[in-house]
Amino acid sequence: MTEFTHDTFISPFTWRYGSQQMRAIFSERHKRELLRQIWIAIAKAESKAGLVSQRQIDELEAHARDIDIERASQIESEIRHDLMAEIKTYAEQCPEAGAIIHLGATSMDILDNMDAVRLKEALSLVIKETGSLLSAFQEKMEAYRDTPCMAFTHLQPAEITTIGYRLSQSAQDLCDDLEELIHVSESVRGKGLKGAVGTGASYKELVKGSGLTSMELEALVMKELGLKCYDAATQIYTRKQDLRIIQALSSLCCTMYKFAADFRIMQSPPVGEWSEPFGRKQVGSSAMPFKRNPINCEKVDSLTRFVSSLYMTAWQNGATTFLERTLDDSANRRIMLPEAFLATEEALLTLTKVVKGMDVHMAAVQRLMSSYGIFSATERLLMKAGKRGADRQEMHEVIREESLKAWAEVQEGRSNNLRESLISDKRLLDYFSKDEIASLLNADDYTGDAAQRTDLVLERIRQVLGRL
Repeated sequence: MTEFTHDTFISPFTWRYGSQQMRAIFSERHKRELLRQIWIAIAKAESKAGLVSQRQIDELEAHARDIDIERASQIESEIRHDLMAEIKTYAEQCPEAGAIIHLGATSMDILDNMDAVRLKEALSLVIKETGSLLSAFQEKMEAYRDTPCMAFTHLQPAEITTIGYRLSQSAQDLCDDLEELIHVSESVRGKGLKGAVGTGASYKELVKGSGLTSMELEALVMKELGLKCYDAATQIYTRKQDLRIIQALSSLCCTMYKFAADFRIMQSPPVGEWSEPFGRKQVGSSAMPFKRNPINCEKVDSLTRFVSSLYMTAWQNGATTFLERTLDDSANRRIMLPEAFLATEEALLTLTKVVKGMDVHMAAVQRLMSSYGIFSATERLLMKAGKRGADRQEMHEVIREESLKAWAEVQEGRSNNLRESLISDKRLLDYFSKDEIASLLNADDYTGDAAQRTDLVLERIRQVLGRL
């Protein structure tokens, strides 16, 4: 048996990224245990047709977990067929039942049903962890529902939003992603028992005269596995199923990428409103001891970008398995499917940690509000002036002139004097008192329906999480 040490290449997914639970789902041991479950399910169904005895079923079940990868690898090195190597290994352990293992089946009857079971298991774990991330967003949205902060368009200060409402944008997308993951998981199907080109001819011949049809045999097996199957298949289930799964993971990764990238902007010292949790002994840079780099969000963006790149591989597999089957999807699926889930999961676990532990620096929030918030509040002043009979175009020019002067002062590092200049502007004083102008220029409450819309997303979160 091949032994893996640190003297040879080991995938980062073997030890660095993803949970042990997800790694176990895609492990060789679990794969082979699932293969044996399927062979046992077929044997049980075939016993209804008088083809398999109870003693043989009992023997198969007794050795269902006696996985011997070393022996299977020895056989594979000789016969160059991994599934047949596992069949022979299992048969050696079951001298009475060995002869009926895989009876009537082709390799993909076993492998594609195994993959369907494994994909449902992996999706279940991702769904659970996406729910945990959404719960972390929910907690922060509730805490910062009403907290005003500067919003940015074109990466330039714009109007006022709230921290809770900013978080709700990503949370809303996560709700959509979670619902899609649930839908995809519920729709996962196996190939069923359909033989070499999908017609089920071998099974029809096998059960002929038994009183059991080949389609009834298939139904018994799928019920035993707790899995639905496609009505039609070739040698394999349609690879569009893999595409749908990768698409759902990629969409979730898109949401995580956007939020993590935004978080990196928010942690940049010129903004400085948010920061990742930072350990007491954590090192930010080998060269610059003062650095607190957003390494977690950077890792999220790196992994999610990788998942997005797998979509085209899944697309090509769906499009180019010519006629009833070609084998050019097999090798890349061994890599693509486990790594898509492991990368997505690592991003989920990391981002959940970031959101739960995020620091909001109110001094930085107030600094930006003090410098730029008043500019957005001038919009309210303009609307109020129009309602009092002022010429809208004239008032727009007044505010524009004074705003540009104040903006130049801010760019030079001086304090924002826009409030003072507008309060003393005679053209505005024809319509307002000084106190009224000052009140209208208070940007803290110029957040529109942000808090109420945050509440709507919070209610959506509760509904979606209620499905888990």
